[in-house]
Amino acid sequence: MAPFDLTSYKALSFDIYATLIDWESGIFSQLLPLLTRLPKDHSLWKKSLADLRGFLLTRYSIHEHALEVQHPEEKYSVLLSKVYEHIAADLGVAITHEEAEAFGEAIGQWPAFADTVAAMQCLKKYYKLIALSNVDKMSFQNTLKNGLQGVEFDAIYVAEDIGTYKPNPNNFNYLVQHARQDFGIEKAEICHTAQSLTFDHIPVASLGFPPAVWISRGGGSMGMGDIEAVKDKVNIGAIYETLGDMAADVELAFRKNKE
Repeated sequence: MAPFDLTSYKALSFDIYATLIDWESGIFSQLLPLLTRLPKDHSLWKKSLADLRGFLLTRYSIHEHALEVQHPEEKYSVLLSKVYEHIAADLGVAITHEEAEAFGEAIGQWPAFADTVAAMQCLKKYYKLIALSNVDKMSFQNTLKNGLQGVEFDAIYVAEDIGTYKPNPNNFNYLVQHARQDFGIEKAEICHTAQSLTFDHIPVASLGFPPAVWISRGGGSMGMGDIEAVKDKVNIGAIYETLGDMAADVELAFRKNKE
């Protein structure tokens, strides 16, 4: 097998939320107030803050994925309102429709990881940058105005336009078709760059994409980072803790190519 060559690609396709955007912190901060409605003797209060974070994010992940499968046509912001309702029901706390709606509309406020913007500006010098995200158009535009301000994508492909949610193969086939139509770039020239093994790396490997890049982000709390459990199902050329680490390697690789 040839060594992994970052300079051999013409485009990077990105998962956004978990890879560029610290969605776990955003989600947790918005779910945590639900716990204040629990009785003071509730068993959850015996957990550490880290365990509470893990509990809430796991509930989020379970409900989000189930609803994406059941309602692939639904806007992500609407779907997240339902996720909020399900989590409140799990906890046995009452919420209003307005609260659920506000949770769904807060996607664009989730923060970027500290390294994201500078790394993306660096990568832009060498590749076409393509967003492949499970969100709706409005939520993504709000993210561009906030956490990703200063980041410029060459193309944005979101679930609202595609009609399905990752890990559905349809989303990745859409990426391939549109990269070819929009830029003349073939699948073999696309490096998918993502944190989620389940929603991104397993499907791209099954569809014959070239080696991808895993941005591990510490593994995350939503069951997306156990590489050993899926090592036979993924095709990962390089692993980086952060996108900033990847950008530094890209700079070095292209510099060496010129020498």
